[in-house]
Amino acid sequence: MTQHSLEEITCLYEIASTLASTLELREALEKTLGVLSERFALKRGTITIFNPRTGEIQIEVAHGLSEEARRRGRYRPGEGITGEVVATGQPIIVPQISEDPRFLNRTRSRREEEKRNLSFICVPIKSGGQVLGTLSVDRPAADAVELAQNLQFLTIVAGLLAQTVAKLQALEEERARLLEENLRLKQELKGHYQFENFIATSSRMQEVLEMINRVAGSPATVLLRGESGTGKTLIARLIHYNSPRAEGPFVTVPCTAIPETLLESELFGYERGAFTGAQARKIGLMEKAHGGTLFLDEIGDLPLPIQAKLLHALQEKEFYRLGGTEPIKVDVRIIAATNRNLENLVEKGLFREDLYYRLSVFPIYIPPLRERPTDIIPLAEYFLDKYCQRYQKKIKRLSSPAIDLLMQYHWPGNVRELENAMERAVLICDEEVIRSYHLPPSLQTARSSDTPSRLTLPEAVKKVEKELIVEALKETRGNQSKAARLLGTTLRVLNYKIRKYGIDPKLFRPLSKRSSHA
Repeated sequence: MTQHSLEEITCLYEIASTLASTLELREALEKTLGVLSERFALKRGTITIFNPRTGEIQIEVAHGLSEEARRRGRYRPGEGITGEVVATGQPIIVPQISEDPRFLNRTRSRREEEKRNLSFICVPIKSGGQVLGTLSVDRPAADAVELAQNLQFLTIVAGLLAQTVAKLQALEEERARLLEENLRLKQELKGHYQFENFIATSSRMQEVLEMINRVAGSPATVLLRGESGTGKTLIARLIHYNSPRAEGPFVTVPCTAIPETLLESELFGYERGAFTGAQARKIGLMEKAHGGTLFLDEIGDLPLPIQAKLLHALQEKEFYRLGGTEPIKVDVRIIAATNRNLENLVEKGLFREDLYYRLSVFPIYIPPLRERPTDIIPLAEYFLDKYCQRYQKKIKRLSSPAIDLLMQYHWPGNVRELENAMERAVLICDEEVIRSYHLPPSLQTARSSDTPSRLTLPEAVKKVEKELIVEALKETRGNQSKAARLLGTTLRVLNYKIRKYGIDPKLFRPLSKRSSHA
């Protein structure tokens, strides 16, 4: 056995051992290029991976290239020598780089005078006949025999690399898929949280939208105030997705939901060993919101010790992880929300006055649903459509008595309660119309559930019968015969009920027919 053959066998053994000894895929490939460089005096070496999803070939690891040069190494199949090897699955030898026009020097790492003294070899990395990428090297110019020997050796190395490159290719494909999915979801979110999609017909909510529109484009801190269930979280998202930070993260800190003992570590994170059980560094929610928006929900429940740290973070744009000694710089936009009276909390010493003023740069009050009644029915119809789609129901509309009940109720739970009521109605309704008896018992009163009352059996029967007759006359445009058939009764019985309940069928006829009978 010649000395040359012995060196090659030793090199192959080292490469095989390297690939078998580590689970870090990129590290294994980098070490492989290092072994090749030591044994064969390579100037440069690269391993590229082809991503079928993006149709792009990219240098994954490199030896003798700067990080910037590596990032420039991108090709399409058939483009340059690397692209041609991927496209054809055949290796290519370039005896002298300066003489081959296919050599693109995309990395811009080779000087013109150097090209005259360099040879280039590129071999495909294959698995089951499929080209996964390439292994390529720059080496001092050599004769055809030596280059052919190098080609044979590199082909064997490429075979050893195939399994590792296949795993990396799968990871890159998954990464590209997740990036595409993430981009799609972000676009959907941005589309969902557009002003034109926000239901606000009342003058009170139009004023709120105007304030949101004014503040969204600025970095100002916003304090959302209003009762529970008025939609403060939705408005916080509306501000974020209509701001210059829309591409950044929107991170919510539920100040009430997180136990006080955990809130500080959740908000600011901690270093390994900061306390018993801190086995590794944890990134806090504030750090995760870097470049985006941090939404502090129910800020009035934030404990005083954490209020001081939050104030420092807002003023200095930096904070310390628990157990950390180095400040963490952050760029976040703060939106806070509360249903509590912060002024009273400040007077009682339960909320820091300096933090209160720091948060109140741009306060927005969200009125309760009872103060904007013209929003009730549009919101109810929106939720009707939403839950019909979710539960695959074909409910067309709300009945008039159901609309009356919705309008008469005082809605202590605001929009959240209305949404729950409509979801329940959709679930129990087996008709094409939401009727009053499909709505929750809390709404089943003549005027308002402020003074709840129970209907007698005759009253309940009268109410349901009248509602069914009115809805049938609406559907048949005042045609009593058709309405009787729709209700499964006779015209005589229907006319009796119409007179009994004082219903005027003419009111449901088209305007032209009404005038002709006048």
